[in-house]
Amino acid sequence: MQAHYNAPCPHRSMILKGLSEMPAGTEILVASEQTILGFAAISPVYPGPGLGSGLFLKELFVSKQYRGIGVGNSLMQALAKLAVERGHGRVDWTADRENPRLRAFYDGVGGTPKPEKLFYRLEGTALSEMANR
Repeated sequence: MQAHYNAPCPHRSMILKGLSEMPAGTEILVASEQTILGFAAISPVYPGPGLGSGLFLKELFVSKQYRGIGVGNSLMQALAKLAVERGHGRVDWTADRENPRLRAFYDGVGGTPKPEKLFYRLEGTALSEMANR
């Protein structure tokens, strides 16, 4: 995954530490066959009054050599099944606008783009400044 995002891979000990310190409610679904083919990182979402609960798909990743053979579909199916079993009414996620292959994949699993929504992120200096107001 780090190569996909052009980010350096942390040392194994840092990866294991991060996994052991995941926030409560965070889960990782793993697709494997003697090696990890891909994974989906999810968290429950409980919005305001009158709206139903759901799951938020933070990351869906399939190793490059296993793309296009159904691994992503299997992970999305497992995620949908988990949502239904737990009584959630939806699964939400974000996608890179400039990645037509990714958007075609999400369209193919039945996802509906929500153009009325805009994804925001508070990070870095802006995060620190907001915290210190």
